Amino acid sequence: MTGTVELTHVHGDHLAVSVAGSGVELLRYVYRAEAPWEAPKPYIHPLRTLSGRVVTDYRPNDHRWHKGLQMTASHLSGQNLWGGNTYVHGEGYLALPERVGSMAHRGFDEVSVHDGGACITERLTWHPHSGEVWAEEARRVEVHDVDAATGSWALTWSSAVTNRREEPLRLGSPTTHGRPGAGYTGLFWRGPRAFRDGRILAPDGEGPELMGKQADWLAYSGEHDGVDGHATLVFVHSPENDHTGAGGAHPAHWFVRNTPFAAVAPSFAFHDELVLAPGETMTRRYRVLVADGAWDRDRIASRVGAMSW
Repeated sequence: MTGTVELTHVHGDHLAVSVAGSGVELLRYVYRAEAPWEAPKPYIHPLRTLSGRVVTDYRPNDHRWHKGLQMTASHLSGQNLWGGNTYVHGEGYLALPERVGSMAHRGFDEVSVHDGGACITERLTWHPHSGEVWAEEARRVEVHDVDAATGSWALTWSSAVTNRREEPLRLGSPTTHGRPGAGYTGLFWRGPRAFRDGRILAPDGEGPELMGKQADWLAYSGEHDGVDGHATLVFVHSPENDHTGAGGAHPAHWFVRNTPFAAVAPSFAFHDELVLAPGETMTRRYRVLVADGAWDRDRIASRVGAMSW
């Protein structure tokens, strides 16, 4: 039932994880720096289902800085580590290149294949446009639960971001800066253009009205161009994220759109800024279940519940 994977490293450019013997590349983790205007940062693209169907978009013409699945920071103490224009309250989106920063790859501590999966651990630094080190990140990306029987596999993304400034680091979003319903920041997925108008599901809700709401998981199903069929991606909070804030942690809310494009982010600063004191670390862990087919709520809940953290 569970498959094995292979890992290929093109040094200075990317790592690729593939299903052994199938020729299907599940993901490509690209860590080379790209265009400064797009806030250079590592990203995953393409991301594929077990049948080889691509479920991410790359540099779409509406937002060139949208690149597959990536960790972002749309508003960071006055800087933009998201890419492109910066939202300014009362003025809208402005071209302010002096505010566009970057997340830089510094090294890998582990690149391995074991137990039927793969693990990548990486050190990164976060920078404003002027280049100082504002934060250090320890990142872990794992591929696991490759399961031909269910037509699915899982990716777990962990990030621990430590403030290295001598003053608080303020993580926000366009909504924290005055634009309603635009709380995008954090781990962000951009779906293929064909996934527009896809189905959005959560344990107790459905549709675009889940924007800005809280839930343990959120799923997006879209239909492919070029080949028959659908795919479903399920984004899941780990238990320690305490995403409701009930245990004292900063609460998270879902950013999700199915028009004019497909996008999902478990935003860590949708309605309110998250403030990190000097030396303080923000730790978040998420799971992305990638599945062939249009899964319903019961099937999603069963598969999510069957995977341990």
